[in-house]
Amino acid sequence: MYSFSEAVKGLRSSAIRDLMNLATHPDMISFAGGMPDNELFPLKEVQEIVAGLSVEEQQAALQYAPTIGYPPLLKELEQWLKRKGLPVESNHLIITTGSLQGINIFAKLFVNPHDVVLTENPSFIGALSVFNSYLADVHGISLDGEGIDIDQLKLALALNPKLLYVMPTFHNPAGISYSLERRRQLLEVMNCTSIPILEDDAYGDLFFNNDGASLHTPLKSLSEKEQQICYTGSFSKIFGPGVRLGWMLLSDDFYRKAELCKQAFDACSPSFTQVLAYRFLASGKLDEYVTKVRTIYKQRCDYMVDAVTRHFPQEVTFVRPQGGFYLWVKLPKGMNEKELLKATIADGAVFVIGSTFDPLGADNGYIRLSFSNTSEDKIERGIRIIGNRMKQMIIE
Repeated sequence: MYSFSEAVKGLRSSAIRDLMNLATHPDMISFAGGMPDNELFPLKEVQEIVAGLSVEEQQAALQYAPTIGYPPLLKELEQWLKRKGLPVESNHLIITTGSLQGINIFAKLFVNPHDVVLTENPSFIGALSVFNSYLADVHGISLDGEGIDIDQLKLALALNPKLLYVMPTFHNPAGISYSLERRRQLLEVMNCTSIPILEDDAYGDLFFNNDGASLHTPLKSLSEKEQQICYTGSFSKIFGPGVRLGWMLLSDDFYRKAELCKQAFDACSPSFTQVLAYRFLASGKLDEYVTKVRTIYKQRCDYMVDAVTRHFPQEVTFVRPQGGFYLWVKLPKGMNEKELLKATIADGAVFVIGSTFDPLGADNGYIRLSFSNTSEDKIERGIRIIGNRMKQMIIE
């Protein structure tokens, strides 16, 4: 018998990953994966970029890049983030291998076994897996329609946490965005501490209304003590997950240590996709693409909300998303999310149960429905399947 580390012994498989085999079955209607639609990828633009690469760019694409990232991409990304109002002049950028690596790096900077890490409840399963891999004691703080519960946050500070992880904009899985007032309240509480904040903004560019950007200002742009906040983002939802690129925007206090952690993880992120991302961003094609997919995701969200309203029992509740990929649905009182999932899989539809996103894995009576990679006709059929099963379970 091999003796695995305590960290590995504590790892548990993601229910989302386990569902992917089901989700790829040709007859299964999947609301499980939080991913872009393959049909929406900018294939033509990528082909044009590859065909137009100079010899020097082709060589750079096949060579190691600096640990912090391909210099032209760093420069272009800095200007892009600056236009969004982020404080790039007083911070440093590091390109990461997906935003999940940024979460991993930040956790490595601060978390020792049994340290307390504060998260929202529910929270992104990838982040929970990272914190569990460092043997952290993860403490979840409830969300409401405005954001994190401030009273619970104040109480949790007594636990002497090492960091706070939040996703204030188009939350995964809850679908909500913090109100401006709740963002300010969070910062008022946290700025009185020396606790680092990790702000995950993987979905922030996917707002459905034109005023979305101004309504959902990143914490790092609002805070008078922004050096306390590490801001992470990703190309996964606005270009393609396969490029495996994200970024960290962080202060001097964090930057050098984070670079050393990055070196230990993988030396550098993929050079080839960094060159592609640079050209995609510098050409203006990224902004054009994001504008296009925002419209499509909004249509799918509206269609799913309408279908849920028509097919689900009246007892269900949800907050209508203003952007992102997800609808977070509260089931009728007493309905078992696991039993519902089993029944709907048998009928040909799959989603993710709420306990997947609970820091302790507890049942919470929610399900997450992703509308990003499902056509409207499949949304209609799949929501009808789930709704019929819900109504049957209420009768029984």
